[in-house]
Amino acid sequence: MAKGLSQTLFERALLTIPGGVNSPARSFKAVGAKPIIAARGSGPHLYDVDGHKHIDYLMSWGALILGHNHPSVVNAVTQAVSRGTGFGLTAEPEIILAELIKKAFPSIELVRLVNSGTEAVMSALRLARAYTGRDKILKFEGCYHGHSDSLLTKAGSGISTLAIPDSAGVPAAVTAGTLLAPYNNLQAVRTLAKEYAEQIACIIVEPIAANMGVIPPAKGFLEGLQNIADEIGAVLIFDEVITGFRVAFGGAQEKYGVQADLTTLGKIIGGGLPIGAFGGKRQIMEHLAPVGDVYQAGTLSGNPVVATAGIAVLRHLLDACPYDALEQRTARLERGLRKVFTDAGIPVQINRVGSMFTVFFSDNPVRDYRSAKQSNTERYAEFFSSMLDKGLLFPPSQFEAGFLSTVHTDEDVAATVASCGQTRFAS
Repeated sequence: MAKGLSQTLFERALLTIPGGVNSPARSFKAVGAKPIIAARGSGPHLYDVDGHKHIDYLMSWGALILGHNHPSVVNAVTQAVSRGTGFGLTAEPEIILAELIKKAFPSIELVRLVNSGTEAVMSALRLARAYTGRDKILKFEGCYHGHSDSLLTKAGSGISTLAIPDSAGVPAAVTAGTLLAPYNNLQAVRTLAKEYAEQIACIIVEPIAANMGVIPPAKGFLEGLQNIADEIGAVLIFDEVITGFRVAFGGAQEKYGVQADLTTLGKIIGGGLPIGAFGGKRQIMEHLAPVGDVYQAGTLSGNPVVATAGIAVLRHLLDACPYDALEQRTARLERGLRKVFTDAGIPVQINRVGSMFTVFFSDNPVRDYRSAKQSNTERYAEFFSSMLDKGLLFPPSQFEAGFLSTVHTDEDVAATVASCGQTRFAS
C-alpha cells in the first residue's frame, strides 16, 4: 500500500525533529496510531495533508473555542501584521487584552502577559515563593502545570512524602520542595498543611482537572483549598490555562464561586497563537520587577499580533455569551456517546464540565489520577482509531480533554454519535 503524505512527512520530520514532533502528544504514541499531519482548518473541521476531513474535538488542545480560522480572528490578525509583527516595546493591544482579562476575573487586579502556560506557571510559583518567603509548593497527582522542573514530579507518590523527578534531567533537589496530594482529597491536603504549614508557599491546582482527562472538583474541594491556604498563609494558585474563558467567561472561578490569589491563563486568550498570562492580587503582583524584586521578562511577551488575536476572541465571547449553548451541545454529545457504549455493553464513564469532556473506559467513577489510571487505555486507543477512520478527531491520549467550539453544530454531534455506533469498536 502506498504511503500517505502524512506518513511521508512524519518520516521526514523524524530526520530533523526529536520524535518527529515539537510536542510529544502529537506523535499519537499514546494511542498506538500513526500521526496525521494537519494542512488547514475551517470552522469545526480539520483537514490533513492527505485530504481527509475531520470533525475536530481536539481544537488545538482547547485553544480554539471559536473554531478554526474564525473570520473575526483572521481579520484582526491580518490588520495587526500589517502594522508590524513585534516591537519589543509596549503596544496598545497588550493593554486592551490585560483589561479584558481583568474584567473577566475579579480576583485579578494586575496581570502580566507571557508566551506560554508553562512560563505563566513558572513565574507564578517564583512570585508566590518571594511573596511568602517560603520554598515548598503543594500540587496534585495528575495535574499538569507545564514542563518546568519543580512540577515534573512522579504522580502516585505517597501524600506525606516528597516528590521525586518524573523526567530525566530534573535534579532531585529541585523537586524536593514539591509536595503531592491526590486530587479531590482535602484530608490529604490538611495532613500536608499541618506538617509543612510554615514551609508551603503555595497550593497550585487545576480547578477542573483536564490533564488526566476531565475530572471535576468534588463539592467543597476548591472552597476547602481556599480555606487551608488562608489558614497557613499560602498563596492559592488556580491553573486556568485550559479552563479560563472555556467553562465560563470568568473560568472555573466564576463557575464555582471560588477566587484564587493568583491565576494562570493561556490557550483561548491567544486565539490559537502562543501566549500565557498570570495575574492576581495587587499586593502579590507588585513584587514583580520593575516595581518589586522578582525578576521576570520576555522579549516577545505581549506580542501585538498575538494580543490582537486574543482581543478578538474575548470580545466575541463577551458579546455572544455562548456558554449555555456550548453546555447543551456538549451534553448532547455526552448522552449520545454514553447510549452507544451502553447499548454495546461497554463499561464507560464520560466526565464533562461545560464544553470539556473525556471518555474513560472503566467500570468505576473517575474522580482522581489513580482512578483515571485504572481505565482501559487499550480500549481507548481502539476507540480513537475507530473514530479517526470515520473522520472524527478525538484527543490522541486517554488522559487529555476533548473540546467543542462555538461552531460545532447539532448536526456535527448527531453525525459523531451515529458514526460511533457504526464503528467496529461499538458494533
